[in-house]
Amino acid sequence: MCGRFSIAGFDGIEERFQIKIEFPDLKPNYNVAPSQDIPVILNKGSNQLALFKWGLIPYWAKDPSIGHKMINARAETVGEKPSFKTCLQRKRCLIVADGFYEWKKEGSTKRPHRITLKNKELFGFAGL
Repeated sequence: MCGRFSIAGFDGIEERFQIKIEFPDLKPNYNVAPSQDIPVILNKGSNQLALFKWGLIPYWAKDPSIGHKMINARAETVGEKPSFKTCLQRKRCLIVADGFYEWKKEGSTKRPHRITLKNKELFGFAGL
């Protein structure tokens, strides 16, 4: 997953993910960052929307602040790394978004580029 993403609105989320929104105070966020609460879709027999803090804290971690750094898992090694292996097998979710950012270096600065689907609809990132 990227380092920043956006959720500009929640129109169509109920139809797109076959869920019922039980959090009426969800607000748009164009700059979702690690450690913030994010809406995720869980499947516990049926799809459910929940709010989770973005960042993985492994069961063996002594300091919970490690979760701010553990935001990406590589597909090539996710099944092998102790931090992600158990979550991959038992604790998966979808992270709701409508865009994500890639950064382009321009001289000595980096400029963000927001990438969305052509139709601007919501989509889900794979999450652990």
